Amino acid sequence: METGKIRSSASASANKSQSRFPLQEQFLQRISSRENQLDRFIPNRSAMDFDYAHTMLTEGKKGKENPSINSSPSREAYRKQLAETFNMNRTRILAFKNKPPTVVEAIPSDFSVAAHQPKAAKPRRHIPQTSERTLDAPDILDDYYLNLLDWGSSNVLSIALGSTVYLWDASDGSTSELVTVDDECGPVTSIKWAPDGRHIAIGMNNSEVQLWDSTANKLLRTLRGGHTARVGAMDWNNHILTTGGMDSQIINNDVRVRAHVVETYRGHQQEVCGLKWSASGQQLASGGNDNLLHIWDRSMASSNAPTQWLHRLEDHTAAVKALAWCPFQGNLLATGGGGGDRCIKFWNTHTGACLNSVDTGSQVCALLWNKNERELLSSHGFTQNQLTLWKYPSMAKVAELTGHTSRVLYMAQSPDGCTVASAAGDETLRFWNVFGKPEVAKTTPKTAAAEPFAHLNRIR
Repeated sequence: METGKIRSSASASANKSQSRFPLQEQFLQRISSRENQLDRFIPNRSAMDFDYAHTMLTEGKKGKENPSINSSPSREAYRKQLAETFNMNRTRILAFKNKPPTVVEAIPSDFSVAAHQPKAAKPRRHIPQTSERTLDAPDILDDYYLNLLDWGSSNVLSIALGSTVYLWDASDGSTSELVTVDDECGPVTSIKWAPDGRHIAIGMNNSEVQLWDSTANKLLRTLRGGHTARVGAMDWNNHILTTGGMDSQIINNDVRVRAHVVETYRGHQQEVCGLKWSASGQQLASGGNDNLLHIWDRSMASSNAPTQWLHRLEDHTAAVKALAWCPFQGNLLATGGGGGDRCIKFWNTHTGACLNSVDTGSQVCALLWNKNERELLSSHGFTQNQLTLWKYPSMAKVAELTGHTSRVLYMAQSPDGCTVASAAGDETLRFWNVFGKPEVAKTTPKTAAAEPFAHLNRIR
């Protein structure tokens, strides 16, 4: 949904709610003042002369029943004189203290019409079925267990192509090469931006991790000695960089100190391919090629001995790489299984209970939550190589986005939460306006952006 529409409708609803309260209050006051008007007229009996009323009501009847009595002129003259003496010439029988007030309409006509009209339906967000931009991404590794794409908080996208890490600035479309690692170190097997959007961690095939300052284009340090095999998964928790390797180990690295290994999590028997910290930084989810999902609690971490997991979950029947913590419910985790499982599962990480499981029909490679709506985006492998948008919690399909011709292994979300970048084994990088379009993008004219990796000539 377009942000501009959200803001305008929000301000309109705010004005409506502000003006609505006085109307409601006024509506109640008017009903209270008219309670005795709308039901029936109650005469003021203290102002009545019942004898006079009886005489007036029965006199006419007597005359009709006995017309001969009224025929005498003397009797008629006597009746008139008697009426004048006793003030019986009044014509009113029922008397009231005050004249009834003018009827005031309880509900203004325009409000009455509006009240009976159905509520305006929320405009349905238009989701383009094709990518808004497709870029060439040659030499990207077609490896399910790696994580080669990330979008930092400074709106810079990083992607690893073979042994080289490229940076693409989404604000102006400029491209730069951060580093090309040596053959004995590479290829690059994982990348992850630090929360500050400036520093980036690069995991490599030789088990080392490099920390770079992207602004100064400078290598800050290399983390060694933690892993004994390639580092395919990483995530940050403030100054702690958590790394997962093919050696089945998960290590917390404090990048501020020389002895960077501060905790070790042991629970997987095969390669760790998924790592995600919760927003609170208290719980870590890890998935592996052993089909296991672990939930680790930060408070249980110990540097003296391998940390015990909080939950060991064995429901998936294939590798668990896709992990996504829910942005609107802190203890809700979505996970996706590989080709032998094909399921998206939802977990209560406090209790370890599986809340729901949906068979998607194909390998689940990555998961992303919509930050503005209750929606989940999944990317898939064989057979459609599609991105699927689901409504949560019903898990009804909202849209299916196709275009990739190979499994969509990697996804990353822009800082504003609106755009999703996907990279696939077909060596393309695609941008999808699947979660909406920010207001800035609508008002700011598009800058002519140079194609990323344009200097890499490749015949498709």
